[in-house]
Amino acid sequence: MDPYYDPKTIEPKWQAAWEAQGVYAAQDHSHKPKFYGLNFFPYPSGEGLHVGHCRNYVPTDVIARFMRMRGYNVLHPMGWDAFGEPTEEAAVKFGLQPRVVTDRNTRRFRHQLTIIGNGYDWSREIDSSDPAYYRWTQWFFLLLYRRGLAYRDTNWQWWCPTCQTTLSSHETKGGECWRGHTGITKKEIPAWYFKITDYADALLDDLDTIDWSDAVKTMQSNWIGRSEGAEIDFRTETGEIIPVFTTRPDTVYGVTFFVLAPEHSLVENFTTPAQRAAVHAYQAQTIARSEIERTAENTQKTGVFTGGYVINPVNQARVPVWIADYVLPSYGTGAVMGVPAHDQRDFEFAHTYHLPVEVAIAPSDNDVQPLKAAQQAEGTFNSHPSPKEIARVIDFLEDEGIGRAKVNYRMRDWLISRQRYWGAPIPIIHCPTCGEVPVPEDQLPVELPPMDDFQPDDTGRSPLARVPEFVHTTCPQCGGLAERETDTMGGFACSSWYFLRFPNPHEAEQPFDPEALRYWAPPDLYVGGVEHAVLHLMYARFWVKVMYDAGLIDFNEPFPRLVNQGILQGPDGFRMSKSRGNVITPDEMVDKYGGDALRIYEMFMAPFDQEVMWSEDGINGSERFLKRVWRLFAETYAQSAEAQEEDPDLVRMTHKLIQETTERIQEMRFNTMVSSFMEFINALSECNQNNRWHTCSYHQALDTLLLLLAPAAPHIAEELWHVTGHTGSIHLQTWPTWDPALAQDEVFSVAVQVNGKTRQVIEVSAQAAPAEVEAQAKAEPAVLRAVDGKTIARIIHIPGKVVNIVVK
Repeated sequence: MDPYYDPKTIEPKWQAAWEAQGVYAAQDHSHKPKFYGLNFFPYPSGEGLHVGHCRNYVPTDVIARFMRMRGYNVLHPMGWDAFGEPTEEAAVKFGLQPRVVTDRNTRRFRHQLTIIGNGYDWSREIDSSDPAYYRWTQWFFLLLYRRGLAYRDTNWQWWCPTCQTTLSSHETKGGECWRGHTGITKKEIPAWYFKITDYADALLDDLDTIDWSDAVKTMQSNWIGRSEGAEIDFRTETGEIIPVFTTRPDTVYGVTFFVLAPEHSLVENFTTPAQRAAVHAYQAQTIARSEIERTAENTQKTGVFTGGYVINPVNQARVPVWIADYVLPSYGTGAVMGVPAHDQRDFEFAHTYHLPVEVAIAPSDNDVQPLKAAQQAEGTFNSHPSPKEIARVIDFLEDEGIGRAKVNYRMRDWLISRQRYWGAPIPIIHCPTCGEVPVPEDQLPVELPPMDDFQPDDTGRSPLARVPEFVHTTCPQCGGLAERETDTMGGFACSSWYFLRFPNPHEAEQPFDPEALRYWAPPDLYVGGVEHAVLHLMYARFWVKVMYDAGLIDFNEPFPRLVNQGILQGPDGFRMSKSRGNVITPDEMVDKYGGDALRIYEMFMAPFDQEVMWSEDGINGSERFLKRVWRLFAETYAQSAEAQEEDPDLVRMTHKLIQETTERIQEMRFNTMVSSFMEFINALSECNQNNRWHTCSYHQALDTLLLLLAPAAPHIAEELWHVTGHTGSIHLQTWPTWDPALAQDEVFSVAVQVNGKTRQVIEVSAQAAPAEVEAQAKAEPAVLRAVDGKTIARIIHIPGKVVNIVVK
């Protein structure tokens, strides 16, 4: 056996062998239990992966390998979320066609995933920009359209002058678009929407049925933003109705001003000539601010009086109408009743503009002194406790015909239109006679035509509008001249269903194979970052619920178990990005240390869900660990043949390692799994030095170590498996099992406390009964001194950890 560890020779050899042998191919028909492990669909938009991406992909690969060795039929696929602005922007940057960039980058991504040792079933590779795939994305659009869940409307939308496209509110923050471009503004633009609001309650309620982190569930819950209250009809002085949603209809008698969103369609109706210039200037100022900026709690409240008034329906009071940027057109009705006595935001606004404050709900202590802040705590209204009065007030509003009970949602419908080239064309035809006409399913896909000049212009329309042979068509209904829709779908449409395609990506007659789906779907484990908590994850849940209601699938949640990895920062402490120049590529790390060393470091550096900073010193340590593994085998197999006697200590350590490795992979505690390997190598090295290498237990321990190490460090494990005389791939071997009795420590340390203060640490036999441990603890001299003269009230015994003697 070569005494030197050479990953540059070992790793490419086994990568080629695994591919040729089909080690990672999932079986379409199997009697085995299935495991479907999946990572978030990556964008092939950059020049390649960096080591931060490996923090996601490597641990999922470890689990897939582990499940395969445990006898599962494993589906671990990979594909590319190729459509959308990230890829198109990359094409612009490099002066290439998006198709060329996509093909080049997917080859590079595949190479990088291979050299780090990840085992995918590449026969199931998916590319969302392939017509064979987006044909079915268009099919789903038509499904939504037929079910009344896709519609076209003209609304104020965020517009990025650099990207030259509309943006959803998710894609804007701090005055920038999601690609970092400044100068975003709002335009009234015709666009397509998916009616996700129809599923708001289901999306909220079903969060209780899935195994996701509380943080992601909270983000989704807050984004949906379900609120119960009432809609109250205020009137203009000319009799027009302006409904207002409020969660506190019991405060309606305290309204002293009325606020419209600056974008509200009725602002102009209220604006008097004297106020017109100020109103228009404020509207122009507001339109460039993001919703997050406008609604931030610590932002000073600003506004402008329009000069107009509305009538409060409960007391006929004449109320001045203002516009203010803290009121959003997308929430409620875009109008707010100002109740400064009972809403802190309204109180601050009234204080700024010297507006009156009217107490509608007396504080519980009957304190009627001038308010210094809004009275938001429970008080009384018409001598009744305020919260109990809300239902009575709603009944009154309904009886009088001036309001009604209402549930409101913060979430808006999903803007799907993009005025860009690189996306799935929306399969709608506009006919001057028939109106909107869906493209017949047998004419799908509506293929994206090649374009030399695919960049948007300043017209506000997609570049596809400049392709006459694409635009001009005939109406499927009347046969007359018509035009195709030129907007394309945003990339989140393609990623809302891709996980249903992997079980049979070559199905040609329908979007997915129902039989394959019944076996494989939904994925058992889904791994990715939290950045898509209210984007991809919300949209995929919506699409799956629509498919379930349409009878296409028999489950209504796409990802029963979701795990989020922590962010890997660059060496400078900032998130890795090419713009910061802090990117570390897997290519350079593999070339320098090997793929297995990179894998070990990615898992060992920190708990899986914890943010951590990259350090090359750490990967140096991982390389040294693998060299120790190699050297241990080289030294052992250079010795004479093994004897037959057993070593009880080694047997115990081996069974304990099997248990720890199994449990830690299942719990995704990869850093402590690696720690266990390192401790085991230390123990084996000590055995070797003490001439205990010749027992059969030692050689069994080495074989077991290779099997347990195989998911984490697949190349070195495979090489040593064959070097030591075994046949067949180690990755197709059976995972070791352990004997719980043998896996126990012979002795363990227990802290002995008196009233919670540690007095002694004792060594306890693993076989000792609880009463024996407690008797041993009470007999310790330090404990006897602490207990002397006192009465033992009780003993709190946590086996294997602590004995706390409570005295008084």
